[in-house]
Formats: sequence, structure tokens, C-alpha cells
Amino acid sequence: MKVLYLLNFAGKAGTERYVETLVKYLSADGRVEPYFAYNVGGLLVERLEAMGVPTRQLTMSSRFDRKAAKALAKLCEEWDIDLVHCHYLRENYIAMLAKSYNKKIRVVYTNHFVIPNDAVTRLTNRMLDKKQDQMIAVCNRGKEQLVANGWNGDHIQVVFNAVDPAAWAGDRSESTMRAELGLLEDRFVMLCASRFADDKGHKYLINSIKRLTELSSVPFTLVLAGDGPLMEPIQAQVKELDLTEEQVKFIGFRKDIKNLYKGSDLYINSSRHEALSFLIIEAMAAGLPVIATDMGGNSDIVNDDTGCGLLVEYDNPDSMAGAMKVMLEEPDFLAQCRERAGRTIQERFEIHKFADVTYGVYEKALKG
Repeated sequence: MKVLYLLNFAGKAGTERYVETLVKYLSADGRVEPYFAYNVGGLLVERLEAMGVPTRQLTMSSRFDRKAAKALAKLCEEWDIDLVHCHYLRENYIAMLAKSYNKKIRVVYTNHFVIPNDAVTRLTNRMLDKKQDQMIAVCNRGKEQLVANGWNGDHIQVVFNAVDPAAWAGDRSESTMRAELGLLEDRFVMLCASRFADDKGHKYLINSIKRLTELSSVPFTLVLAGDGPLMEPIQAQVKELDLTEEQVKFIGFRKDIKNLYKGSDLYINSSRHEALSFLIIEAMAAGLPVIATDMGGNSDIVNDDTGCGLLVEYDNPDSMAGAMKVMLEEPDFLAQCRERAGRTIQERFEIHKFADVTYGVYEKALKG
């Protein structure tokens, strides 16, 4: 099966990781012959080209870009594509319009967000729904939102994001992070590796850290990995709250994320918008328990059944700081969450199961 992965911006976030994961695991046994087209290039293009995937730049100026739709249809004919897998509304609309120029192609759309659409978009979603072959929601709340946004639930499958446990195996001895940052082995280290953007909740997280200093005397460090437009304002906030460099460390964007996981004791997600975070499940696969906001698909990961961490109320520093205090001061509970994190990955978020189910969605789309 020839699959064209279509993405507007080929950067370095979770959606790009999703595409790279599918390409790797669905092509490994020859089930899928992958191709890639994009509008704006970035790190993902480099990674896929290094894997030998044919890539092509395709200008996509808007959702209803007929010129892009014709170009996509032509590209699919050139490469003899069976199915186009899209990841944002712009590409999805263009791919469905391309079906008017190339009757062979089928379209699968993965929705990576849990965000309501405006009235006009809900209307156009309903208008184009009959052209949609299959849709994937990466969490249960995501499917509910897709239906609320005007799509027919009959062709929406919930397929959780996943990771390869073997890729994240190992122990603390493999990490150089603590030595690099001058952190003692017995210091409690929390990691948050989100881009500095409004929806990632860094302002709220820093307020929570300030509250934690009032609740617990256990020495800790919050390591913030990532870059983005709000990094400097958050650094200013840390200074304004008189938090020390030992308590909060900014380390910028890092490619050695496994090294960071292995050097940490706990992973923190403070997001306002979340579908199903790769960073959370990667951290769990690397052996970390989790504190996450009860937003989007986080409750599909962290809940009473999985027992891998704690859910907290978004934008409530008392809720976040209270959960952090539990993790800092109750080592037996921390260890229990760590053990259950690994078990949860194997049972719910294992990569080969994810690849099999996604391929099944492709087969449904081709059967029409």
C-alpha cells in the first residue's frame, strides 16, 4: 500500500513524531510504502529523507486551495498513491478536494487536538464529511469533539498514540543530565519538556512551583526543556517570584530527550490543550510517573485504572503543588506509580499494537 503522509508544517512537535513513528513501523515489514509531502519544511523532512522516504514540497495556502488540490492529485498520480493520510484541517480539506481530480485516492485524517471549531468550520465539515473515508481520534475526548465539530462518528476510530518500550529502556546510570546541570543524585528532579507557548501552561506551572516551596521542604529542581516565544517572559516570572536557579532550570530545546527522562524522577504536563501527549507516554516508557492536567486525552493515560500518576486541575496552583508534594514526600507511592507506568505502556500504548490498528483503518478506507 502506497501512503502519502501530508503535513502543512514539518517541524518537531508531537504531530511530526506521530508521522515519523507511522513511517518507521508500518514500512518496517513492507505493509506501507511511505511518501511525504509538506508545505513548510523543517526537522521532519530531514528525518524522513534520511530514512529514504521520497519527499516533495507542496504549497497549500488555505483549506480551499484548489490549485493545491490539483497539484496533490497530480502528485498522487505520479507516485501511484493509494491513500493520503492528513493531520490538520487544511491538508484534509485539500486532500478531499483532490479526490475530484484523482478518483483513486482515499483519505484518512488524524485529529491531534480537542478543540471546538467555529460555526463556519462546523458547516464546511458537514459539507465535506461525505468525502471523508476514515478518521482517527487519538483520544476519547477527541472523538467526542470531532462529532461536535460536525463529522459523522461512524467513520471515526479512536487509536491512542504509542511508543516502543524498547527504545526507552535503561536506567539512571545512562543519563548525563544531572552531571551536566550540577544536580546531586538524591535531589528530586521534575521534567517538563513543552514548547513555551500559551497553551502549555508554563505561567501556571511556575506559580505552582512557588506554591510548592511553601508546602514542602524537600529539595527539588524543575527542569524546563524547550524553546518558544514565551520563554523569556517565563524566565522573568521565575525571577519575580524569587525562585532560585536550583529550583528552576531552563535548558532550551534538546534532542536528547531520553537522556532527560532518565535523569529525572517525575514528568510534569501543565497544558491547557492536549490530545494524547507523546511526551507523557515516552516519559512513562522511560520509567517516569506523571502529573498531568485533566485536559483533553490526559485522562486516557492517567486515571484510577492505570495508577501511573496524578491528574490535577488546570490553572490551579494549589492542585498542582499538592500533587507535587505527594510525589516528593511519599516515595512508596512514587515507586508504585513508576511501576504502573511501565505496565500501562505495554497494555495501552505499545507501538506494534498502534501500527496494526492504524493499518486496519487504512484497509477500511481503501474498501470505501
